Amino acid sequence: MSVEDAVGRLRDLAGLRRRVHGTAAEVAADALRELIMEGGLRPGDRVIEESLLGPLEVSRNTLREAFRLLAHEKLVEHKVNRGVFVRTLTAADVRDLFTVRVLIELTALRRSREADWTAMSQAVAKGKACARAHDWLGVGTANMRFHKAIVASVGSARLDELMDQLTAELRLGFHEMGDPRAFHEKYLTRNAGIVDAVAGGDVEGAVGLLHEYLDDAEAEMLAAFSSDR
Repeated sequence: MSVEDAVGRLRDLAGLRRRVHGTAAEVAADALRELIMEGGLRPGDRVIEESLLGPLEVSRNTLREAFRLLAHEKLVEHKVNRGVFVRTLTAADVRDLFTVRVLIELTALRRSREADWTAMSQAVAKGKACARAHDWLGVGTANMRFHKAIVASVGSARLDELMDQLTAELRLGFHEMGDPRAFHEKYLTRNAGIVDAVAGGDVEGAVGLLHEYLDDAEAEMLAAFSSDR
């Protein structure tokens, strides 16, 4: 995603978030978090205040409060005398993220209903459309929306908020994977298999597929992180 595209997308996200809820700082943090999840900000990127004030339509103090919220979520970090930067994940971060994912997603899938399968199916369809367009960044975003749809089946605003944070942090890990097609394409197919299983009434089979999927994704991501990080 180019700088111009990222700025434009941030402006759109901020506008959408204002219609939902939250203080100005929370709206700004939500928009920035979503941009990270979509791949518009990468690990190590410097987040320059001056470039964000206009698109987010906030004051400098409000933006700094948004940075503090995102720092608490381990998405950005402040480096003394250098500014605010998007965090680079460690292997320990990846392990912790997948521990939480297994606990949340497997339980949520067991509780899913037909309406939730529709949302999952739509995310798979979006991923396939992005793949046909060779938009592998978009495939990764659709993948995150698939997993968010699983957790949304619980109907908990707190879990949805946690999943927003997890998927943004996971996207930072995706950037370590090299060729995005090589990483995302096979999981798009596996997403479709999970939907087919649960829609066919084999919920426990779908849970088994998801558990294997998460174990494989964790191992693949850990392999991309050098042992000294």
